[in-house]
Amino acid sequence: MVTAVAQRLLSQRKQVDDTLAHFSLNRDQLRVVRDKMRVELERGLRKDSHSSASVKMLPAFVFQTPDGTERGKYLALDLGGTNFRVLVVKIRSGIRKSVRMYNKIYAIPHEIMQGTGEELFDHIVHCISDFLDYMGMKNTRLPLGFTFSFPCRQTGIDKGSLVSWTKGFKATDCEDHDVVDMLRDAIKRRNEFDLDIVAVVNDTVGTMMTCAYEDSKCEIGLIAGTGSNVCYMEDMRNIETVEGDEGQMCVNTEWGGFGENGCIEDIRTKFDREVDEGSLNSGKQRFEKMTSGMYLGEIVRQILIDLTKRGLLFRGRITEPLKTRGIFETKFLSQIERFISTYTLIIALMHLQSLGSTCDDSIIVKEVCGAVSHRAAQLCGAGMAAIVEKIRENRGLEHLEITVGVDGTLYKLHPHFSRVLKDTVRDLAPKCTVSFVLSEDGSGKGAALITAVARRYCDKRRQEWLKLRIDKYLYSMRFSDETLLEIMSRFRRELEKGLSQDTNPTATVKMLPTFVRSIPDGTEKGDFIALDLGGSNFRILRVKVSHEKKQTVQMETEIYDTPEDIIHGSGTRLFDHVAECLGDFMEKHKIKDKKLPVGFTFSFPCAQTKLDEGILLTWTKRFKASGVEGMDVVKLLNKAIKKRGVRFTDIMAVVNDTVGTMMTCGFDDHRCEVGIIIGTGTNACYMEEMRHIELVEGDEGRMCINTEWGAFGDDGMLEDIRTDFDRDIDRGSLNPGKQLFEKMVSGMYMGELVRLILVKMAREGLLFEGRITPELLTKGKFETKHISAIEKSKEGLSKAKEILARLGVEPSADDCIAVQHVCAIVSFRSASLVAATLAAILTRLKDNKHVPRLKTTVGIDGSLYKMHPQYARRLHKTVRRLVPECDVRFLLSESGSGKGAAMVTAWAYRLN
Repeated sequence: MVTAVAQRLLSQRKQVDDTLAHFSLNRDQLRVVRDKMRVELERGLRKDSHSSASVKMLPAFVFQTPDGTERGKYLALDLGGTNFRVLVVKIRSGIRKSVRMYNKIYAIPHEIMQGTGEELFDHIVHCISDFLDYMGMKNTRLPLGFTFSFPCRQTGIDKGSLVSWTKGFKATDCEDHDVVDMLRDAIKRRNEFDLDIVAVVNDTVGTMMTCAYEDSKCEIGLIAGTGSNVCYMEDMRNIETVEGDEGQMCVNTEWGGFGENGCIEDIRTKFDREVDEGSLNSGKQRFEKMTSGMYLGEIVRQILIDLTKRGLLFRGRITEPLKTRGIFETKFLSQIERFISTYTLIIALMHLQSLGSTCDDSIIVKEVCGAVSHRAAQLCGAGMAAIVEKIRENRGLEHLEITVGVDGTLYKLHPHFSRVLKDTVRDLAPKCTVSFVLSEDGSGKGAALITAVARRYCDKRRQEWLKLRIDKYLYSMRFSDETLLEIMSRFRRELEKGLSQDTNPTATVKMLPTFVRSIPDGTEKGDFIALDLGGSNFRILRVKVSHEKKQTVQMETEIYDTPEDIIHGSGTRLFDHVAECLGDFMEKHKIKDKKLPVGFTFSFPCAQTKLDEGILLTWTKRFKASGVEGMDVVKLLNKAIKKRGVRFTDIMAVVNDTVGTMMTCGFDDHRCEVGIIIGTGTNACYMEEMRHIELVEGDEGRMCINTEWGAFGDDGMLEDIRTDFDRDIDRGSLNPGKQLFEKMVSGMYMGELVRLILVKMAREGLLFEGRITPELLTKGKFETKHISAIEKSKEGLSKAKEILARLGVEPSADDCIAVQHVCAIVSFRSASLVAATLAAILTRLKDNKHVPRLKTTVGIDGSLYKMHPQYARRLHKTVRRLVPECDVRFLLSESGSGKGAAMVTAWAYRLN
C-alpha cells in the first residue's frame, strides 16, 4: 500500500512541484527583493520621489521610545480588524515600574466595516461609552491614544488622514479625512463624555513601543498577522517630508504597498494576481497580499482549485465549500502545518473543507500550505534585512545589535513562520544581530505608552520653548566667554590699580594689605580664641593646635545671634555685645582665668598698617552700626572687653574672613594661596609678591592681599552688564552706589533679584496668569536659599510650587519650570562673574611666578557655594574654560574662617 501511495505521488509530483516551484525563492531572488525594498524605502523618504514611491514611509511623529519614566492613567483604542478593543492602561514608573491594563473587546460588524464613516465612528464611540460605564470612568477626562492600523498621512502626533483602507474595511467618506477629527465629531454627537486625544498611531508603532518599554534596544515594530507592516526609528536628517534634522522619528513604512509599481512582478504568481483581482483594493497592497494572514489562506485556496481542476487533488471534484472565497482561513495553514500524523491531517481537512480527502491529498495540501507560508516568511525577512541594514548604515556601525518588537497571529501561531523569518534576516543581513521580542500585550498598551511618551516629549518641547522665551527675556544676564574674558581683563586692571600707590585712592578694588605673610607651615601650636563676626550670627571658637605624632586641631564652638537693632545701632552696643558673648563663652568653657591669644575675623573692608590693627573703611552686608567707620575695630573691641573685665592676652590679629578661609584650607593643603567667600557676601584674597604692593614697605617675600572685590564696578566699569533689576536692588539697599559687584553675585541679594524678575514677568502676563500677591511684592520674601532649593534636580519643581504657594501664588507646572529657569540664570550669572574675577587672580599668580602652567589651590567658604546644588560645578567649569593653562584645586573650608584666624594668631604668636 505504501508503494502504491508513493507511485501515485510520484506521478503527480512533477506538476505539483512545477506549481509550487513559483513559491520557492532562492538566495539571489531574496537579495533582489531586499535591495528593491531598500530602494523603495529611500524613495519614500525623499521629497521628490515620495508621491510615486510604493513604500510611503509615513512619519509617525513619535520621536522617542519609552525610557521608564512614563507614568499615569490612559485610555487606549485599538482598531485594526474585525475586533475593536478599548483599554485603560495604568503606567507606574520608578524601580517598581509596571503596566496594568483593563480592556473589553467589541465586534465590528461587516456592514459597519463597509458602511459610512459616520456609522463606523459612531459605533466606536458607542463601544467607548459602554466601556467607560463598565469602568465607572465616564466623568474622568483621560489622555487617549488611538491605535488605527491603516495607512495614515500624519502632520502631527494627533493628526492622521487615512490614505486608503486595507484588511477588508471600505467605510465611505473616510479616505483623505483626519480620523482624529472624525472620532472627536462622533464623541460630540454622543455628548456623554470628553476625551483628550493625544496620539493616533499605527499598530506597528504601538507594538514597537510596547516592546521598547521592556527592551531599550527595540527600535523596530513588525506586524505579521491579518496585515503586514513595519515601522522603525529613522534619523530625522533622512526624512525629507518633514522639517528638522535633529534626533529621530518613527517612520511607518507601510511596506504592504511594496510592488504596486511593478518592481516585484517577477516573483508574483498567477495565484497572487487572482487574489489581488478578487480583493476590495485591486492593484494595491501587493506585498501585503503575499505575506499577510488576510490573504495567505485565499492563495492556498486558489492553488487547491487549480490543482483540483487539473485532477491532481480531491479526485478532480471541486466542492461548493472550496468555491467559497475566504473559506480557507490562514489559521488553517498554521493548524495543517502543525499536524504530524497524516491521518489527523486528513480528518482536519474533512472537517475544515468537507472534502473527501485522501492520504495523498493531505500531503499535497500540507506542501501547498508550507510553500505559501514559507515564501511569506522569507519575503518579510528580506524586507526586514533591508531595514536593519539601513539603520546600521545610518549610524556608521560595523555591526548593529537591535531588537524587533513583533505582534500578529501569523508570527505567534504558525509553527514555522518565525524561524524562517529569522533565518532569512540572518542570511541577508550578516552584519546585524537582530533579536525578535514578542509583544504579549498588543498595540493597545503601545498606544498608551506613545501617549505617555508624547506627553513627555511635548512637555519637554514646551519647557524648552518656555526656557528659550525666558532666555530672550533675560538675555543680558547670559554671558559669552568673550564677555567673561573682557570682565576678567577689566578686573585684572583693577587689581593693578589697587596695588599702585598712585592709583589706589581711585581704585574700586582696594587691594588691602593684611600683614599675613605666609600660609600655615605645620609648625603652629598652642591654645587660641577665635572670634568670627561677619553676619547675623557671631561665632566664638577655642582652637587647640597640638603636636604629638602629627599636627591636630581641636575646636569648641558657640554661636551667638546678633540682633537687627544691634547691627543698625551704635558701635558701642555692637562691641559690648561681642564682649558679652566672649565672657559667656569663657564662663561656659571654664577658661575665664586663662590668658589665651585671640584672633579676630572681621569680615568687612579694613585698612591695616599692621596685623593687629584694622580701620573699618565701610560697612557691608546690612551692617550700619554708627561710630565705627574710620575707627580701629581692634581698639573698639579691646575697650569693650576691658570694660567687662575679661582677662586675656591682647588681640594679636584681625583678619578678613577670606584670609581666614585661605589659612584654614592652607593648614590642610600648603599649596593654597587664594581664599574666596561666596555666601551672604563675596570677597577674595590671595598671596601677592611684596615687590608689587606699593602701599607697604619692603620687596622681599609675599603678603596676603584682601582684594575687597565686592566694590568692583563702583566706578561705572560694569554698567554695560548691569540690568535694570540690579539697579533696582542697588537703589533699595542701605549703601546705594557701593559694592555693585557684590550686589550682582552674592547671596545677600540674589533672592531679591529673582523676586524683582518674577514681579515684572507677572506684570507682563508671562507668569502666574498676571496675578501679583502682596507677599510677592514684599521685599526679602524670596530668599537665596529658595534658589538653592528650587534648582535641585529631583525635587526642585515641587519645591518651587511649595515656595510660590507660601507667597500666595497658585503656580501652574509651567510657572514652576519658568521660575526654576529664572533661578538658574541668576545663579549661573553669579558663578560666571565670580569665575571671571577669580580667573584674573589666577593669571596674575601665574605671571608673578613666571611659570608656563600654574598649579594652585583655592580655599572656598560661603553658604551659596556650599548649599546651591549647581553653583560649585558651574564655577569650576567656567574657571577651567577661562584659564586652561591653570590646574586649580578647589578646597572647601569645612571649619570656616574662625580656624583660619587661629592659624594667623598662632603664626603671629610664634613671631612674638
